Amino acid sequence: MNQTKAKEVIPIFFTIDDSYAPYLGVALKSLIANASRDYEYNIHIIHEDLSEENQKILSDMAEEGFHLSFKKMENMMSFMNEITDREENLLRCDYFTMTIYFRIFLADMFPEYDKGIYIDSDIVVPGDISKMYNLDLEDNIIGACPDHSVCDVPELANYMENAIGTSRYKYINSGVLLMNMKKMRDLDFSKKFLKLLNTYHFDCIAPDQDYINAMCMDKILFLDEIWDAMPNDDKPPVENPSLIHYNLFDKPWCYPNIMYEDYFWKYAKQTPYYEWLLNHRDNYPEEQIKSDQKSFNYLVEKADAVPSQEVTFKKVYENGGPIRA
Repeated sequence: MNQTKAKEVIPIFFTIDDSYAPYLGVALKSLIANASRDYEYNIHIIHEDLSEENQKILSDMAEEGFHLSFKKMENMMSFMNEITDREENLLRCDYFTMTIYFRIFLADMFPEYDKGIYIDSDIVVPGDISKMYNLDLEDNIIGACPDHSVCDVPELANYMENAIGTSRYKYINSGVLLMNMKKMRDLDFSKKFLKLLNTYHFDCIAPDQDYINAMCMDKILFLDEIWDAMPNDDKPPVENPSLIHYNLFDKPWCYPNIMYEDYFWKYAKQTPYYEWLLNHRDNYPEEQIKSDQKSFNYLVEKADAVPSQEVTFKKVYENGGPIRA
């Protein structure tokens, strides 16, 4: 009697709050549509205050072989209380959200997995996500793509090289991570992160991302840019992207004529959030547009100033500090 062999399970993690549910809906619709059916997928949604209504909408998107679970972050890991709403911990230099830090603790939260994929919610996945999962991480801590969306901005390039201490062409975007979860546990990665955070209080423009870059340096598998294609009007679009990441302020649900927007709207139309997303774009307030520009300008100004500070990742490392994981 033939027995059907159990399919390999691919764990995928998203971390959101309730405001990001519509964008996660689009991300899930595209991921499920294009993922190989040769695998099972455990999709874990770690959240802050995701409403029951949104949980149901997202759950209803699951198909055979795709298992969605929801886990509230509150009180799950007491040491996350060490991360506070300080200026150096702000995302994009303009607002604080605990969700950006969740990815650092996933390996501890899910000890049953030795490998997994973390993805931000402002993405679409027109390719087969299992192909990314099957890339060989070897002895690296993470696999990720260099952040080509900002490496040509002089102030940001200077920040990468003289505050973080990495080449502008090797500074990775932490919105898409292939994670060696076993190695992260073996290295006590999350504990080392918290110690760095609370010892040095590094001034950051992308807090989780900057720590990950500094800690994982020389232990990163650089992925092909098809796995984190980001809008950049100064460069041609990536051909046949497998994953598109609407990074920083390049959101098709906020602005028209965003690079790769056709991919987003193709899948948005297939979700219950479509009309809401259209309305959000078409009525994006003028004051918010001005606020976005002001925030970007401030991010650039801060990036220009940080390398001259007395305490940076690069200076601490060059003085023998315990930066690397």
